[in-house]
Amino acid sequence: MCGFVCLWKVDDVGGSLIETMLARLGHRGPDATQVARPRGVPLAMGHCRLAIIGAEDGVQPIAVDSEILVANGEIYNHGDLRAILDPDIFRTTSDSETILHLFRSGAQRWVNRLDGMFAFVLATPDRIVAARDPLGIKPLYMARRGKGLAFASELKAFDGLGFDDITALPPGALFDSAGGLRHWYRVPSGAAAAEPGLDVDAVAGELRLTLEEAVAKWMVADVEVGSFLSGGLDSSVIAAIAQKVRLAAGRAPLKTFAVGTAGSPDLRAARRVAGHIGSDHHEYSFSARDIAENLPHVIYHLESADADLVRSAVPTLFAARLARRHVKAVLTGEGADELFAGYAYHHDYVEDPRALADELTRSLGAMHNINLQRVDRMTMAESLEARTPFLDRDLIAFAQSVPAELKLRRTDPDAPEATGPTTEKWLLRKACADLLPADLVWRKKAQFDEGPGTVEALQQALRLIVGGEGEAPRLREEALYREILRERFADPEMILSQAGQWNANRVAA
Repeated sequence: MCGFVCLWKVDDVGGSLIETMLARLGHRGPDATQVARPRGVPLAMGHCRLAIIGAEDGVQPIAVDSEILVANGEIYNHGDLRAILDPDIFRTTSDSETILHLFRSGAQRWVNRLDGMFAFVLATPDRIVAARDPLGIKPLYMARRGKGLAFASELKAFDGLGFDDITALPPGALFDSAGGLRHWYRVPSGAAAAEPGLDVDAVAGELRLTLEEAVAKWMVADVEVGSFLSGGLDSSVIAAIAQKVRLAAGRAPLKTFAVGTAGSPDLRAARRVAGHIGSDHHEYSFSARDIAENLPHVIYHLESADADLVRSAVPTLFAARLARRHVKAVLTGEGADELFAGYAYHHDYVEDPRALADELTRSLGAMHNINLQRVDRMTMAESLEARTPFLDRDLIAFAQSVPAELKLRRTDPDAPEATGPTTEKWLLRKACADLLPADLVWRKKAQFDEGPGTVEALQQALRLIVGGEGEAPRLREEALYREILRERFADPEMILSQAGQWNANRVAA
């Protein structure tokens, strides 16, 4: 996991501009920092590295002949690609080098062969190419300065430095200065109703196999990979499977990490899951004062003042800080709610599987500047790599083929049509029921900011910051977040203009 900056046909006399931009991203890669300025090319590339794969020789930018690359993320099928492309042409053991050789191979739709989470920029003497993974797990922003182009991993790299038209490269998109923007990946449309006679047990079994393959794939690394563990279904399932992978390989138990206020439901539930699967468990209790002291740090790195996003970012930061003391990479449960209908508002769609399927498809495509932005920014703020196996491309394809009515299902088929209880993520629970105690498998979902006790502690923190008693109204809360953000950035409106919102453009129920 890393951060990078690229300037193409941008005047940078003395190199101070790229040095300034790259310094703002140092938290993303504390292991090595390097800048390259190829002779005869109007290009400067800078990279700060968190070494995960190819730790000894994977320093970037990577150059082969007249092509040069900077990348952020992980290519999980890099071993297969090496074998196909010819191992002898590789100069490093870095997974990122496969991107450059795929490009050089001249294959059509070459970027589609990359399996993983990534953002990258590569340049030749006469063109520049940038691309982002299918769901935008890894960030990539593009801007203009005069007649030139600039790319960076976070918005703060551009702040107050005279850039225009700053925007995020869309998920699953590729920009080529010679041909413009194209979408190389689109989220497959979700299925709605189940066909008669569908073997639900077989579907659940296939889901389990696909999920197990995804977790094993996303654990590949040259460093130890741990797991966040909130005690909810998503992170518990990931941790349980990851523990099986580690033990089957003869390795020490999985390290798991949980945070919350003292005595919070998530801490209790995570402790039970950890005991059940036998993980090496670590936890941290945070207080309202901890939140108050860290809120400016959260908002600066989050690059958003959206109230929902800030609330969920707070426990993510503390979890990342805890995990980084022990590992350099963690698995997380992001994506399960969007794939399997896990949010409370999804119950509004119980009578309309088609609308539910469409909403799940929409929300998957919107994750890049909401949940995935939160996870990326908060973990990278602590120089920690987060991995999201639920968002494996094969798992997405399979989950989207599963009828939506199997994801949000009436628990009691004999219940009255309009009043029967429903269970979110029903098929996922069924597929993984043997991994955890029954009461945890069927535990009612809590939002990530509720289970750890964040909401109440955050209200106390806001009172510490501004004084006063009682609960801060939501509008006042978000206004305070905006005030904090404006204090941290020279051009706060640029930052705010890029922010996503949890409920933007939802499909009508």
